[in-house]
Amino acid sequence: MLAARLYIVLGWLAVVLGVVGIFLPLLPTTPFMLLAAWLFGKGSPRLHDWLVNHPHLGPSIRRWNRHGVISRKAKIMAMAAFAVVITMSLIFVEARWVVMIQIAVAIPVCIFILSRPSQVSGSENDQPSVT
Repeated sequence: MLAARLYIVLGWLAVVLGVVGIFLPLLPTTPFMLLAAWLFGKGSPRLHDWLVNHPHLGPSIRRWNRHGVISRKAKIMAMAAFAVVITMSLIFVEARWVVMIQIAVAIPVCIFILSRPSQVSGSENDQPSVT
């Protein structure tokens, strides 16, 4: 019971951060929503279904879950966020090892993101799940 509540609380925290990311360009919305869906899936099937079937937040979660799709816009935002953060670190952080760690993390993440399809292919649709 305690674990389920913790998943729900963390899920709501991820939703809040994702919604804030809608308005702040450097805070990514989709990864937080994917995290929230996973956390809600562990803690509350009702909240999981609500999020996955939400008219605005659900489509990107469903496309990821069903097809591994990351939208072109999300890819561009992720690459831009990495570029801005690393550039700012180069300007403001004296410890170059910090920048090296950021680059070492950014490269494989960018490779993964860019390796994913940008849209659902063919006749596969993105309709809400029925549960």
